[in-house]
Amino acid sequence: MTKVGLIVNPVAGIGGKVGLKGSDGEETQKKAFELGAVPESGKKAAIALRILKSEKDFVKIITCPGEMGENVCKEAGMDCEVISVPDESKRTGRDTTSDDTVRAAREFLNMGAELILFAGGDGTARDIMDAVGTSVPVLGIPAGCKIHSGVYALNPKKGGELAVRFVQGKVLRLKEAEVMDIDEEQFCKGIVCSRLYGYLKIPEEIRMVQNRKSGSVYSEEGAIERISDYLADTWDGEALYIVGGGSTTASIMKRMNLPYTLLGIDLVCAGQVIAADCTEKEILEAIDACASGKVRILVTVIGGQGYLFGRGNQQISAEVLRRVGKENIIAAASPDKMLSFLGKSLYIDTGDEEVNRYLTGYMRVIVGYGEYVVMKVSD
Repeated sequence: MTKVGLIVNPVAGIGGKVGLKGSDGEETQKKAFELGAVPESGKKAAIALRILKSEKDFVKIITCPGEMGENVCKEAGMDCEVISVPDESKRTGRDTTSDDTVRAAREFLNMGAELILFAGGDGTARDIMDAVGTSVPVLGIPAGCKIHSGVYALNPKKGGELAVRFVQGKVLRLKEAEVMDIDEEQFCKGIVCSRLYGYLKIPEEIRMVQNRKSGSVYSEEGAIERISDYLADTWDGEALYIVGGGSTTASIMKRMNLPYTLLGIDLVCAGQVIAADCTEKEILEAIDACASGKVRILVTVIGGQGYLFGRGNQQISAEVLRRVGKENIIAAASPDKMLSFLGKSLYIDTGDEEVNRYLTGYMRVIVGYGEYVVMKVSD
């Protein structure tokens, strides 16, 4: 029997679809729920556990009470041992804290866990690192708003598959991967300040785990200008454009003399920004109200990781993508960024397996004026 510890951060990613860009802090979480946010980290953890269920006769799951793991195990049909919590910290729902995560991870270590699975974001990874360091292999199930760390599976499905390989003894090597995090207060103001906090030990499977997010090494202004000129010249004035965040899309908006939200989602129609820093609900309402019925999604590729959807743009949800259609997605990135993915795939992680499969295949990525590359897209 392989002993696997499971921790679910119930509020991880809660701010994504409602445009809050993060989930840290009680005030942010309170605001997210007021805006109608629905917890999704448990659903993502359940995807991984349903795959791990194939090895249920060879796995012993130890987990936390309630929404921190117990409920997910029941949903996935997995038996589990639930650890006790001190009387002063009976947090089993939305009011869990980082202290609960640290306490649980340390308890799993003391109980002889051979792998710790955790669903969360960069803040959760930091908590796990503080608790166990590199003393036991861990694997993150991506559930946060922005995931810069390199300790996560590509998506929940790959997390389950990699956990199965670990239990089967097919993981031959472990590696130390970076735990990154940013200042969420600055991030919400449009300022990205990312730093390395330390390392966690993860299974080394290059096809199943994501890289840490990388920044620009040098100026790519010339290439971005050509992309911006091309998109400005081919812009459909009747269509509703859902414009994702990032420096590339910001340059396109600047070229068109439009205000933009660097780390949010803006809506453009008839040459005007009709809504800025939108939530999923606002995007869906705009799609329904679009008089022409023509809707486009404009996004860029996350450097270092290769994600189109599911990292930092959860407002463009599975439902938004389903309504707009893959044929109306416009992806743009500099040639140098795309060269870094030579021989690799771009990735989709919407949280909806059906939509993920729908979006896989091949997609054009604009890299210059009328120039593009064709990239494979995987879930």
